[in-house]
This record gives sequence, C-alpha cells and structure tokens, in this order.
Amino acid sequence: MNLADILGTELPIIQGGMANIATGEFAAACSNAGALGLIGAGGMRSGEELRGHIRRCRALTDKPFGVNLMLMNPAADEQAKVVIEEGVRVVTTGAGNPGKYIPAFKAAGIRVIPVVAAVAFAQRFVRAGADAVIAEGTESGGHVGEMTTMALVPQVADAVDVPIIAAGGIADGRQFAAALSLGACGVQVGTCLLASEECPIHVRYKEALLRARDSDTTVTGRSVGGPVRVLKNKMARQYLALEQQGASLEELEKLTLGGLRRAVFDGDVETGSVMTGQVAGMLHEIRPVREILTQLYADGLAALERTDRAWHG
Repeated sequence: MNLADILGTELPIIQGGMANIATGEFAAACSNAGALGLIGAGGMRSGEELRGHIRRCRALTDKPFGVNLMLMNPAADEQAKVVIEEGVRVVTTGAGNPGKYIPAFKAAGIRVIPVVAAVAFAQRFVRAGADAVIAEGTESGGHVGEMTTMALVPQVADAVDVPIIAAGGIADGRQFAAALSLGACGVQVGTCLLASEECPIHVRYKEALLRARDSDTTVTGRSVGGPVRVLKNKMARQYLALEQQGASLEELEKLTLGGLRRAVFDGDVETGSVMTGQVAGMLHEIRPVREILTQLYADGLAALERTDRAWHG
C-alpha cells in the first residue's frame, strides 16, 4: 500500500522530526507541501511547549501532521499525554521503546510508527502494536544505528507484516525509487529539507550544508554507545580525538552540551553540532519545500519507469 493512502497525504513522504528544527511552523509548511509534517518534540522541555507547537501547526494547515517523540527526553511522559489531549493522529518515536505508550495511543486512535535501526527492534515494536515502522539506515543525520538503508529496509520488510517506510540517505528520485524497490511504501527525509526556504535553521547552517562534499560527515559517540552523524568541524574533530584517548562520557558530553541548539539558532558551525546525513553533498541550493518534495517524488516515479523500460524494453 502507498504511504500517501495510509496517511491521507498528497505524497508518500514523511518529514523527519528533527529536534530543535521541526517546529510547528515547519511541520505545517511540509504538510501544506504534500508530505506528512512532523513536530519534533526531542528538543522541547515540557508537554506545554509541545502543545504550543501543535496548536500553531494546526492553525497553519488543514492537512495531516504528526509528532515525533524522542523517548529519552525527560518530558516524554508529559508529551505523550499532550499528544492524546490535542488529538494528534500520527506519532513517530525514537530513542527508546514506545511499548508503554502504545495502548493509550491506540485507544485514542493514534497511528504509531517507531523509527528502528535493526530487525529485532522492528519485531518487538510490531508485537507491541506499532502500525508501521520507519527503517532508518546509518546514512541519516543525528542519532544513527550501524546498518545501511540498503541492508536494513529489505530485512525489516521480510521480518514484519506492517508497512515499512525507508529513511537515511534519501535526497533525490533515484534514492526514492530504490527505497520502493527494497520494499518500502514511502520514505522519510530530513537532510534534503534542511536546504529549504522554510527550514528554521540559521543561514550559516544552511551554507555549511551547501558547501559539504560527499565525505564531509562523520559519526561521533560510538565509543559511548551514542553514535551521532554530524558535519566535520572543530567540535567533531575534538570529540573524535577525545574518544581515541578513552575520554569518559562526562567529558564528551561537556564538549557537546547545547551544541545542536548553538548550530541551529546561533549559526555556530565550528563548535556546534551540525547534524546532517551523508546526502549533504547532494544539496546545492536553497529551494521552497514544496519544490524539493514534488521533485523528489516526480523524479522517483521517472526513475522507476526508466528501470522498467531498461529491463523490459
């Protein structure tokens, strides 16, 4: 089944719920452009802060939208209650097991779609009642797993009997077509939307992404079990050097404390945490979010047609 049919959207695309970036306003812009916009609760400190974003989003769009809950957030319990109270229809989750929330979400008619980085997590969450899963490869920005999208998506698709959404390393139509060929019913994208006019990140963050080449990201935090993909900069190099020296979690956290907020709001692209996926090297200009999404979809269909012609004449 096509993801657009499942979600009631124009396009089979979900906007990634990026912490500190996916505001109510940005989610509304993505929903109005045809995708499922997501409000990222990960950087929000309370349920009431999330409630404000939900209400702003609802005031700006009459299209479907959802909320991404980062379950390691100390405010996650409070935010989950707000999601129900505000009548949100779709919740995606990350950084934890959503099992304890699923019964209440399902009772409220909320569709639950966890992000997974391995087959075992997909199976566990589906047993708990997840309606679909987002299989996200290590190519993505921010917190990552170890498996690539190419390896992960088909194995998840074979292991569970719910719709699969592919994420990680998807920025153009060729990658969209590949995701569908691997067994996905749609895609979730994040990095390519950072280069949109509507994205609220600082202009220096966007400029850093436009300068990025194919090999300009790295993964920090593997030594402490918290891998995060970021753009290579002064902070990333210092972090990796400390990891090689066997630094403690406390020392490493001190280096990155508030780093994403500094990059997003202040434009600190040297000592801030500039989270981005490996497709950053494919970003070349700032465009309206609708143009990015519609071209992604149209080029994806064209790529599938070319493939079909190449094989069948």
